[in-house]
Amino acid sequence: MRAKDLAEKLSNERDDFQYQYVDIRAEGITKEDLQQKAGKPVETVPQIFVDQQHIGGYTDFAAWVKENLDA
Repeated sequence: MRAKDLAEKLSNERDDFQYQYVDIRAEGITKEDLQQKAGKPVETVPQIFVDQQHIGGYTDFAAWVKENLDA
């Protein structure tokens, strides 16, 4: 999973980055639950949140990292 791999890489390389992976199936989270938390319809997983703010999917996360963390 590209998003998880990127998050692990950042976590290993930076002291200011931590992440938590949530398996929606294991946690019993439905697509509707995820959409409610994101505040909009979601079509793909994973969905990334940074400090409780919805970022989006992997492509959005990679762009956020480039813009905010210079990784």
